[in-house]
Amino acid sequence: MRSMRFLRGVAVLACLALGACGSVTAAPGGPVHDWTMTVTTGESSTWYEAAQRFADTLERESDGRMRLRVFTGEQLSAGDPAAGVEQLMNGDKDFSYNSTIIYAGIDPRFGAINAPFLYQNHEEADRAIDSGAREAYERLCAEFGVTMLGFGESGFRQITNNVRPVRTPADLEGIKIRIPGIGLFTDVYRSLGANPTTMNFSEVFTSLQQGTIEGQENPMDVISSAGLAEVQEYLTIWNYVYDPLILGMNQELFTSLSPADRQIVLDAAREANEFQVQANRKLEQAQVAEQSRLMEVTELTDEQVDRFRQAVRPLYDEYAEVWGPALTDAVTPER
Repeated sequence: MRSMRFLRGVAVLACLALGACGSVTAAPGGPVHDWTMTVTTGESSTWYEAAQRFADTLERESDGRMRLRVFTGEQLSAGDPAAGVEQLMNGDKDFSYNSTIIYAGIDPRFGAINAPFLYQNHEEADRAIDSGAREAYERLCAEFGVTMLGFGESGFRQITNNVRPVRTPADLEGIKIRIPGIGLFTDVYRSLGANPTTMNFSEVFTSLQQGTIEGQENPMDVISSAGLAEVQEYLTIWNYVYDPLILGMNQELFTSLSPADRQIVLDAAREANEFQVQANRKLEQAQVAEQSRLMEVTELTDEQVDRFRQAVRPLYDEYAEVWGPALTDAVTPER
């Protein structure tokens, strides 16, 4: 608790120094808003491109009354994504793009959609989201003071390391892998024989460079935009976790807007999310090709993937109680 108060203080000081804290002033055409938004990644990512597109649309459609400043690298929470989500919940910032995995560090129910090998492809994930997962996550976000403005997409998560190519569960034995701070991922990698460790993503590049860790897992957009090929030798494409992004807005802020202004926000968010998902998928294969020139790339066959799926299958029974039947049903694909 003390550390969170400290981080909030840091964020407030950063906002004051940068002139970035959310605020509202009166104007003849309606209230003028100055808002803040954060993304975990850098300016070369589709997350940032979509967030900036969101900001531009808000300003245009509101005739300049809605001004949104986007910060990369979780600058307002000292590089800590989980602390950044708590800021959003508490109203210390206004918007964010964050993975459901980060939310799961606050409440493990958010990790239901990140179950290992749950979806075989984007089409399965899309059907599950459209058939009830989106609404389930909107309700879950509301419990924590966040209005969910839809899903973006971080994509399917892949794994890199400096020890050996990963083709079978045995290949992960003993490799020190950085994972996000979510119990599900710890259990997945321990069940596969790896040595998982958690740290903020802002520390990953240096830790790989110094040999503190030997590998990490992330979607292609993050692997590419962070330049991880500079410090990694092997990349395995196994699509083991689907990773959507929550475009979140502080709930109290959303409800304080007029109906017309809420609609501007909703429309701008929908357009930004659609752009981000399409851009991410378009880039994904190009990024795999790009990384294959920089690392040794292994793309697993369906049969190879199934060996991993069977190895982690017991975790589904364990986590079904954590996620609850309604959320588990909402994210389960129809086959």
